[in-house]
Amino acid sequence: MKKPKNLFFDIPNGWMFFSLLACLAFIAFYNLQNKHTDTTTRKMQFYSVSDFQRVPKIDGHFHYNSSDVRFLKFADSLNFRIISPNVDAGTSIDKQLEITTVIKQQFPGKFAFFGTFTVDNFGNSGFGKETVDRIELCMKAGASGIKIWKNIGMSLQENSGKFVMVDYQKFDTVFNYLEKHQIPLLAHLGEPKNCWLPVDQMTTPNDKRYYRDHPQYHMFLHPESPSYEDQINARNQLLQKHPGLEFIGAHLASEEWSVEELSRSFDRYPQLKADLSARISHLEYQSSKDREKVRDFLIKYQDRIIYGTDMSVNEKSTNYASVCEGMKRTWLDHWTYLATDSTMVFKDMPDTKLKGLQLPKEAVDKIFCKNAERYFKN
Repeated sequence: MKKPKNLFFDIPNGWMFFSLLACLAFIAFYNLQNKHTDTTTRKMQFYSVSDFQRVPKIDGHFHYNSSDVRFLKFADSLNFRIISPNVDAGTSIDKQLEITTVIKQQFPGKFAFFGTFTVDNFGNSGFGKETVDRIELCMKAGASGIKIWKNIGMSLQENSGKFVMVDYQKFDTVFNYLEKHQIPLLAHLGEPKNCWLPVDQMTTPNDKRYYRDHPQYHMFLHPESPSYEDQINARNQLLQKHPGLEFIGAHLASEEWSVEELSRSFDRYPQLKADLSARISHLEYQSSKDREKVRDFLIKYQDRIIYGTDMSVNEKSTNYASVCEGMKRTWLDHWTYLATDSTMVFKDMPDTKLKGLQLPKEAVDKIFCKNAERYFKN
């Protein structure tokens, strides 16, 4: 019986060797192409540290209380625009409005600001009208919205000694006006939850430093003051009363301690947004425990989160080079943490190495820029 041909071994040796070589070359080429494709796709999906300067960015919470525009020009050199919220503390609100109005007129595409009002006149019978008049003044000067501060809820009191919370009825005239005229509200209400803990139980070193230096705002030392839960409940009451009010919760809406908790607030209140200012260390702390949880949170709510730092410049910022160095270092550290997967040692957690969150480009573009662009359009 005739043995069937072996189609491989019956090929002349030269051809067999050539065929094997061709197969190996094809496999190597295929793997190389796949590797190149993977690398290209990865570059298309994510930013690197080297992209920091070229990508447009906005610091949505930067207190610019100086007439020296060199700091703004430096920010622009790094592709940063700035939004400066006036605040009912420190420099007089009239002086802040004067400074920001002039800079906005000079650099309308690079600079925006939020006006504010004082609560020093809260006891006056005409408080509501006086405050609305102030808001109209700010908006005519070019403000993109109005900022309120933590003195509401933490230091403002009635004659009886009762603390005045943000959902107090006397504010209805003010918030009704903002809602009716579609004026955004940037609200710093309450403080980090650490504020109600002893210093040695606080989760982040920057909070420990702040409350050692500002004991008047360390609520653990003032048990007669409203609780953390009181602050959040008052904010929630305001959101329920004014569903059409665009509300930006400064400092991760004072729910910085838990991305799960802030997620619930986002889901409950569609008008709620939050900025990251002065609270990125709390995201770092949480991501040191569960990186993917924090990353998933930022991706899911990428349309509701605004980048900001809470940095400031004022008339005492005379060392231009040093101030600019600090601005760049902070901005670059935040970019590296949010946009890349670089492993970093953070200044507020020197014993902890953290891997950056490497958010997709789409999320980075929204958080660092697109979500705040509308505040430059008035």
